[in-house]
Amino acid sequence: MKVIVAGGGSVGRFTAEELVAAGHDVLLIENDRAVFRDYGKAEEAKGVRWHLGDACDVEVLRAAGASDADVVAAVTGDDEDNLVVSLLAKQEFGAPRVIARVNNPKNHWMFNEMWGVDVAVSTPHLITSLVQEAVSVGNFVKLMDFAGGKAELAEVTLAENSPAINKTLKDLKFPRSATVVAIVRHEVVLVPESDTILRAGDEVMVLITEDAELAIQKILVG
Repeated sequence: MKVIVAGGGSVGRFTAEELVAAGHDVLLIENDRAVFRDYGKAEEAKGVRWHLGDACDVEVLRAAGASDADVVAAVTGDDEDNLVVSLLAKQEFGAPRVIARVNNPKNHWMFNEMWGVDVAVSTPHLITSLVQEAVSVGNFVKLMDFAGGKAELAEVTLAENSPAINKTLKDLKFPRSATVVAIVRHEVVLVPESDTILRAGDEVMVLITEDAELAIQKILVG
């Protein structure tokens, strides 16, 4: 898979290195000559290709091969730049998948499909969700949005009084717009099957499309 990462800071470099280690073809775009000078050669030795230029410039993206990219990740430290890169990647080059980093949580609402963003990653929001997930029992916790909010990953840790306790997934009759993707029981990840019986304390991960939040809360929380 060909990936373009816009932003050669610590986040961009780490992302690029991990993707290369996973076997992907990664090109990192950075406009700061000092960063390019200090890290470019070392990163290229690890298999990360570098391109010097401003990723907010359509010609720079074109030269970097954005038209052939499977994924474009805008991970600079500037939200405005990340939005511009996302919009250009989607509208000018038709990138199938655009992922954008949100630095200021107050700007999160702008990172949607109108700006070409498929997935927005906001560290403050993600940390808040993970903390809630760790301490909440019997509550519906939204972990992450996808496709500009059209889909979401949510988690419910089943309380003792959950209506789902001792029932199979088949018995619970989840709506078509919701799919149980994983169950964590005693720190072991279980692959959900139709005859899987839910127990108190299970962490149930649900991928939801459309508007199925209330239905899931009714099934798992009550």
